[in-house]
Amino acid sequence: MSAIAALAFGQNPQTTPSFQIADVHPSSRASGGGSNVMSGGVFRAGRYELRYATMLDLVKTAYGVDANTVVGGPAWLEFDHFDVIAKAPPATSPQTIKLMLQTLLAGSFKLVLHKGTRPIQGFVLSAGKGKPKLKEAGSSSETGCQSQLHPQPSPGSVPTNVVSCRNVSMDEFAAMLRQMVQEPAPYLTGPVLNSTGLKGAWDFDLKWHDRRALPLAGADGITIFDAVDKQLGLKLEPGKVPMPVLVVDRVNEKPTANSPEVATALPPPAAVEFEVASVRPSKPGTDEDVGQFLPGGRYEAHGVPLFFMLTQAWDYRVPGDITGLPKWLTRDSPRFDIVAKAPASGIRVVDGRQTYDLQSMMRALLVDRFKVKAHYEDRPMEAYTLVADKPKLKKADPSNRTACKTVRAPRVPDGGPPPVIATCQNITMAQFTEELQTIAPVYLYYPVLDSSGIEGSWDISLSFSPAPPNLAGPNQAGGGGGGKGGGTSVSSDPSGAVSLFDALDKQLGLKLEMHKRPEPVLVIDHIEENPTAN
Repeated sequence: MSAIAALAFGQNPQTTPSFQIADVHPSSRASGGGSNVMSGGVFRAGRYELRYATMLDLVKTAYGVDANTVVGGPAWLEFDHFDVIAKAPPATSPQTIKLMLQTLLAGSFKLVLHKGTRPIQGFVLSAGKGKPKLKEAGSSSETGCQSQLHPQPSPGSVPTNVVSCRNVSMDEFAAMLRQMVQEPAPYLTGPVLNSTGLKGAWDFDLKWHDRRALPLAGADGITIFDAVDKQLGLKLEPGKVPMPVLVVDRVNEKPTANSPEVATALPPPAAVEFEVASVRPSKPGTDEDVGQFLPGGRYEAHGVPLFFMLTQAWDYRVPGDITGLPKWLTRDSPRFDIVAKAPASGIRVVDGRQTYDLQSMMRALLVDRFKVKAHYEDRPMEAYTLVADKPKLKKADPSNRTACKTVRAPRVPDGGPPPVIATCQNITMAQFTEELQTIAPVYLYYPVLDSSGIEGSWDISLSFSPAPPNLAGPNQAGGGGGGKGGGTSVSSDPSGAVSLFDALDKQLGLKLEMHKRPEPVLVIDHIEENPTAN
């Protein structure tokens, strides 16, 4: 760690712990697993890995802070992605791992930070016009807020969130509010500041609807803002919140070269396999259940087509083409039941949540039990190129970081799928086309090329249906089922759902054109019709 970076945090640069060896390199799309979310962050058996992490991810992980409180730095801070694989003594504590990551960032990226206080966009909890509708805390030993998420509603009603808070100060309530209302379409995207002036502890209840449920609730819908106002007599409004922050003074976009010893000291981990697995042909009439993990790592799937198992093992999305399949293997048969046990090493951590590396385990299962042999090779495939038609774009503020985010809008009243809203800021057309496959993976199996000829950086907002409204459109073999189209775009349907293609055209004045170009195709060299015995 450089002296400047270390001393800014009161550390002695001579004694700051460091990894024994580390491999740091720009991520490939494959390391992101088709996602733009960081994975890893778990130290296991002397090995530490972070995959597809932006510099913002790396800083917030190393220093244990909220991403909103990391300010400054270059535009690419939350756009470029990196993989970090490192080695440390197996008994190293999680806190020491963080210090080692701090050392790595300072050494490999020449990262320099300092602490400060800045007003950042958040929300302010303040006193309302009248008397607060709160009870002074009683003598109960109960403390904190207990949440009942979506209690069973009566027929025809919309589920609500109910929270009961006892013996809670306003500072504590403000700190808990953001976590209370976390959901795929959150109300609160920044910290909450207590500005009520209320002292002491209080008892109160709070009831509101998720943003996704508001259209279904109609006039009876209760936002978190309405709930705080009408039920507590307080105000919750957007505002600037003074917060302790980490200010990025300097960081290099390209990491320093790895040690030549990395290849031997950090070999790729062994493939993850089920500890034990039973595979049997499904009985006729078995309902298809594509599988789930149960407590303890038990995995069960029933009536699963072997073709689907192949797509799980080599790519979670349906490939544009799988070639070399024998005639007996179709999309619907043969079908099998699987009962298996996942090892602890099969756990993956994605965006802080634990899941299992089913792809690796399913691939090992197919290789072992069905004797699958496969490889990828480039073949001419139908893929998309972005071109300009009549661009309708907004010039970017160059002081903003380059970033793309997607959220689901609240569910529409007719029960159709809520649209995806993608927002990108300070982004070039080349970067936008690179992100399109992540923004709309169901539409785009292969990466998009930029032939727009549009220079400069832009702020982009796009709203479209998460799946093609009309599955008869182009490239559907690569985007979620159906046959290959003839080159016309998937159109909007009578329900009002808007396809990605129409959204790009009508909202941005851009078009996706289909062309043939070499792309990797999965080739099945060999597969057995029946699995080996259990």
